[in-house]
Order: sequence, then structure tokens, then C-alpha cells
Amino acid sequence: MRSLVQPLKGAIRFLKIFIWVFFPGLVLFLISSDSGQQSAWNPAGQLVMEIAAPFQHITKKIVNTVEGFWLDYFYLVNVRQENSELRTTADKLKIENSRYRELLSTHFRLQELLQFKQATDHPVLAVQVIGLDPTGWFKSVIINKGKKAGLELNMPVVNAEGVIGRIVSCSPNYAKVLLVIDQNSAVDCLVQRSRDRGMVIGLSTESCKLNYVVKSSDVVIGDIVVTSGLAGVFPKGIPVGEIFNVEDVSGNLFKNIDIRPAVDFSKVEEVLVILKEAESSTHQIKEK
Repeated sequence: MRSLVQPLKGAIRFLKIFIWVFFPGLVLFLISSDSGQQSAWNPAGQLVMEIAAPFQHITKKIVNTVEGFWLDYFYLVNVRQENSELRTTADKLKIENSRYRELLSTHFRLQELLQFKQATDHPVLAVQVIGLDPTGWFKSVIINKGKKAGLELNMPVVNAEGVIGRIVSCSPNYAKVLLVIDQNSAVDCLVQRSRDRGMVIGLSTESCKLNYVVKSSDVVIGDIVVTSGLAGVFPKGIPVGEIFNVEDVSGNLFKNIDIRPAVDFSKVEEVLVILKEAESSTHQIKEK
């Protein structure tokens, strides 16, 4: 018996839904079909319209809302995908732009080194700085050439700005360069304007000392200090730094002079090793 009651209840429920949906729809259809005629609505039509119109209005709103939400959803999905693609493209362009800027910067640095190479009478070898001194005890750098390239101890290292340092250790493929700013470094120099001599001793990346300049010397702030060429390591006339402080200390035989290095050691990447004439010629003969 129960098995018959459940289908019957379902049929009744379906019939009610059919009546509430079909007949108002039929009435609205009939009313709209007579809209081409000029006859006015009769009372029954007016009643049906007053009852059915609000439902029609609500239904239309629901349909429009659902349709709008559905379209906006797909629109937002497409916008999100487009934004993701644009971000990926922008990231790729940033990387490419950075690479181009780096290549341009390298080009300018190599161009400056080439100009220095053309201006000097000494044979030089271009090398790259590949690291710092692993011990950390000295202010020094590692370059990517060694004995196989003809490098030897005490060969001077420079760039287009001025003195970098000298080679203090050498292996077949690499070498260590003691920077001029290291406290163990000493370079015999001249004050370019007055020709007064002194010894540049390293202190830090920002300053060095110009020692052994007598009090009677003509040295002022702004003077350029260059290599003297007398110590047998650096050729004459390579910039070492600029004087930014001069003091006459009472009781001392020499002036207290501070110089600012000509080279920005935080940006050293490519450098030139000045080769000795004999070794350079021998190395070229071996290569031939």
C-alpha cells in the first residue's frame, strides 16, 4: 500500500507544479497574442495580469542575475588568465632588459680597457675577477688567468681608472692580486703637479695614506697621485688616487696625507695585467 502512496503523492506534486506553471503561462500567452488587437483587457485578463506580472518580473530578474553572474564569472576567469600571461611576459621582458643592460655595461668597461691598452706601450693581458681572497686576511681578488697565460709574481694589475694592485700568488690557471688598498701594499708614487715623492700605503676601500712626503713639499687637496715607475713594478704615470686631506703635524718630519683611491674597488670586474716585455715575447714565441 505504501508503495502506491509514494508515487501518488509525487504525481499530485507534479500536477500542482504543472498547474501553477502551465496555466499562468497559457494565460500570458493568450493575452500577449491579443496584444496586436486594440481590444482592452477584460476583468479576468486584468486579474490574471495583476497576479502573473510580478512573478514574471521576479523571474526575469533572477534570469538576468544568473546570466550576468555566469558571464562575469567567465569574464573574470579570462581576465585572470590574461593577467597571468601578462605578468609572465613582463617578467621575461624584465630579465631580457636586465641582460641587455649588463651587456651594455660590460661593453663600456671593455671599451675603456681597450682605450687604456691602446694608450700604453706595454703589453697587457685582459682578465676577469672571479672571486675574493678565500682566507679573508688580505684585501685581494682572484683572476681567471695564471702561469699558462704568462703571468708571474709582482706583475702590475690596472684598469682604465688606475692602479688595482700586483700579483702575489700564481697557479697554472689562476692568480691572486693584492689590492693597493691593502695595508701590506706599498706603491712608490709622485704628486703629479708638484712632482713630490711618497709611498702609498693601503688603509681601506675609501682611503690610503701617502707617507714620507716632507713638510716642505708643495702638496694640496685635489692633487692627483700617480705611480713613479721607480720601484720596478708599476709603469710610470698610472693614477693611484686623489689627495683629500693634508695635515702638518707638529713634531713630525712628514706631512699627514690621505688620498682617495682612483679605482672603485667594489665594482672591479675586468682588469689588465701588464706583462713584462721579455716574458711576453717568450710567451708569444711559444704560442706560435
